Amino acid sequence: MKMREINAKQITDAVSDLCMKANFDIPDDVIQVIKKAYQDEPSPQGKDVLKQIIDNDEIAHNEQVPMCQDTGLAVFFVELGQDAHITGGLLNDAINDGVRKGYKDGYLRKSTCNPFTRKNVGDNTPSIIHVEVVPGDKVKIIMAAKGGGSENMSRVMMMKPSDGLEGIKKYIIDRVRESGSNPCPPIIVGVGIGGTFERSALIAKKSLLRPLGTPNPDPELDKLEKELLTSINKLGIGPMGLGGRTTALAVHVIVEPCHIASLPLAVNIQCHSARHKEITI
Repeated sequence: MKMREINAKQITDAVSDLCMKANFDIPDDVIQVIKKAYQDEPSPQGKDVLKQIIDNDEIAHNEQVPMCQDTGLAVFFVELGQDAHITGGLLNDAINDGVRKGYKDGYLRKSTCNPFTRKNVGDNTPSIIHVEVVPGDKVKIIMAAKGGGSENMSRVMMMKPSDGLEGIKKYIIDRVRESGSNPCPPIIVGVGIGGTFERSALIAKKSLLRPLGTPNPDPELDKLEKELLTSINKLGIGPMGLGGRTTALAVHVIVEPCHIASLPLAVNIQCHSARHKEITI
């Protein structure tokens, strides 16, 4: 099969647009779940916070301004068709150029800094890029703007195999309880179980991209997600930690095989501004 050529500039321009749209326009699935939570929330304080979130997201969309001052580190999940050939530059360079352009043109806060000196890099690069080679000749790019507040509350835990499912459930619920208001609830709880230390964290973050309100394709995991969501929303943390029933909008779980001596568990928390956009080129 003949290779399809895709110019690096096309990727740069697409990434620039994704960075701005992700920060300006809340995904439809997310806002619909928030609106339902507003209708169902019994706490007056919680209800008021949810209304403010809905109003804020509407202003961001209408005025094309960031929905949150923390416009996140730029995280990318790229599905690269094995019959696609990037010309005119490297894929990673094209993505980073797009981040520089998008964060500058969209007046988005640049948040990357040296971990020791804390000096700001100035252009929100390097981005975090995960590439998977897939069949076909297209490139699918998913951009997620991941804020620091929610990311700081995320953890990877190497559980003992004997901890089992009950130990996993307890850890997830305790992690949300200990996080409290820090990740700006209502949150989405991404869970990765299995794989290795780094793989569990990756699939936990990837689980956050599943549209809210859609069931887990595995019936047993779907049941687990619902059970965890119910338990988490009984914690009483509520929207922005002011009390109420809506602590989490969803729990998403991905499970993969792991080593016989290990039980990796990652909890990646996402704030209510679940910012992500995608494009296929």
